Amino acid sequence: METEALRLLAAVADTGSFTRAAARLNYTQSAVSRRIAALEQRAGGALFERLPRGVRLTPAGRLLHQHALDVLDRLARAERELAALHGGQGGVLHVGAFATANISLLPAALRALGAARPEVEPVVVEVPSAGLMERLADGALDLAVVSDYPYGLPTAEGVVTSVLREDELLVALPRGHRLAGSGPVDLRALGDEAWVQHAYGDRPTPLADAWARVGGAPRKIIRIAEWSGKFGYVAAGLGVALVPSLAARAVPADIVLRPLTDPALRRTIHTARPAVPLPAARELEELLRSVRNG
Repeated sequence: METEALRLLAAVADTGSFTRAAARLNYTQSAVSRRIAALEQRAGGALFERLPRGVRLTPAGRLLHQHALDVLDRLARAERELAALHGGQGGVLHVGAFATANISLLPAALRALGAARPEVEPVVVEVPSAGLMERLADGALDLAVVSDYPYGLPTAEGVVTSVLREDELLVALPRGHRLAGSGPVDLRALGDEAWVQHAYGDRPTPLADAWARVGGAPRKIIRIAEWSGKFGYVAAGLGVALVPSLAARAVPADIVLRPLTDPALRRTIHTARPAVPLPAARELEELLRSVRNG
């Protein structure tokens, strides 16, 4: 049933007259009569009793009238929400990020967005960068924070990327470690340490790249996947770990982060969004830059 026919049904029921409904909606009386007759044919029976003065709903008409009001109300709400969404004043904003970007970078920007645009409802997913680019290309995300490591910056048709910040790799040491109070640490000075790392040798990792640059290899790998577990092992003095600067806010107080002497040990963080972004996505992108500069 066409929306405009339901709108006519509601107007006739409200005014009690084909003529008054026609005047309200800028139709001719004969056009309203034809549209209502067609609607009655679709509905399988009369929707109005024709009276000497006006019309009134039949039982079938009352049933369809209630559904018509529900449909028209939902459509009106959808129009308002779409206008708010495209105007940057409200609606759902689908955002994605890789794991360490969700520690402080994206949450800080979302907090600022919530203060400025409380009507916007962010929905966040955590996916590796390649998966985020695929979701952007499919239209499932409005903005994402992605990294160029380890396979280079992914690309996707219709997706625009922009450099957000550099993410330096730091070494996490227990507070009592002999190098905890020093300045930048040479990786080779940690040659006798065990390294807490999820994977090594079977895929590209920052740790493997770092050791390849100095022509060495870790003495021992303790395979721990989650950051909380890695920090637990380092704090207990069982090993050391490489930590991106994005994760620094999550490091417990009994761990010290130190820079490495090799300035090339870093990755680049980018924002990624559709070529024509929602206003709220563009605003969040700018807030991410403010977090970077803050």
